[in-house]
Amino acid sequence: MGRLEVGEEAPRFSLEDEDGNVISLADYSGRRVVVYFYPADDTPGCTKEACQFSDLFDDFLAAGVDVIGISPDDAKSHRRFREKHGLTVRLLSDPAHEVMERYGAYGEKTMYGKKTVGVIRTTVLVGPTGRVDRAWYHVRADGHAAKVLEAVAAS
Repeated sequence: MGRLEVGEEAPRFSLEDEDGNVISLADYSGRRVVVYFYPADDTPGCTKEACQFSDLFDDFLAAGVDVIGISPDDAKSHRRFREKHGLTVRLLSDPAHEVMERYGAYGEKTMYGKKTVGVIRTTVLVGPTGRVDRAWYHVRADGHAAKVLEAVAAS
């Protein structure tokens, strides 16, 4: 599946979080939610991105927006990652990349000049009616959370 477009219905999902609870997009009905996809727990870029979303977590909540990170890692890895870095964002597991594929966050990408298949760092802002308000693809981890917060504040 390709990129999501603004106004399109965000693909529904139900995935386990770091504590084994099943979290669904429908749980956020009536609220805006940032869903960001990242390759792996505790790697430099992913740690920077998760820490920055966590640092701004209260600002997102004050703007009426929840934040969810999704990677292929399992709940145990997510728990270690959260504890090690004091993360406040909820982390969900998508080991088969099913949700990532529906969001256009998994597929061919270029890394270090070589084509590979993997997680495409992607963020989607889902509106209160479940439609895509904004989508960012192939994002740079550092500073991205602040850009998303700016977009949230402007909308």
